[in-house]
Amino acid sequence: MGLPTDATTPEAVGDAANAERVEEVLDRLRESGGRATTSRRILLTALFEEGPHHTAEELAIEVQRVAPDVHLSTIYRNLDELERLGVVVHAHLGHGPATYHLASETHGHLVCEFCDAAVEAPEDFFAELMDAASKRYNFTIDPRHFAVLGRCAACAQASLETPTN
Repeated sequence: MGLPTDATTPEAVGDAANAERVEEVLDRLRESGGRATTSRRILLTALFEEGPHHTAEELAIEVQRVAPDVHLSTIYRNLDELERLGVVVHAHLGHGPATYHLASETHGHLVCEFCDAAVEAPEDFFAELMDAASKRYNFTIDPRHFAVLGRCAACAQASLETPTN
């Protein structure tokens, strides 16, 4: 059995803040005509408690730890609804599956094609590219949705040190 949790510990404060954020999103779902289902509550809790990027499959594993009967298709439907409401954003980080992160934590991504290291870059980092695309091509870029692929410093250095035949 764990130690008693004091309401002033960082964990308790974080749990309370996450619970409040989950309730705020569920209120938004209700206002838009949706329901606050158990699977949505568990999914939102996982999104608010875990790290910044999750695949639908990773989220399904977290949800199924609490509710084993929740199917992956339910996770995808809930993620689609949460994205429609502006709660989450999905991004394609290279060649793997789409990942989801909270829309309140908007950022773009720089991903190494060789080691898959990902760097989160603030949205304003892409401002010049967004401006150029708009002026030159009348096109609006959403830098949250894609990753700019390249090489991280370690892989770039390794390629310089590797002799070519």
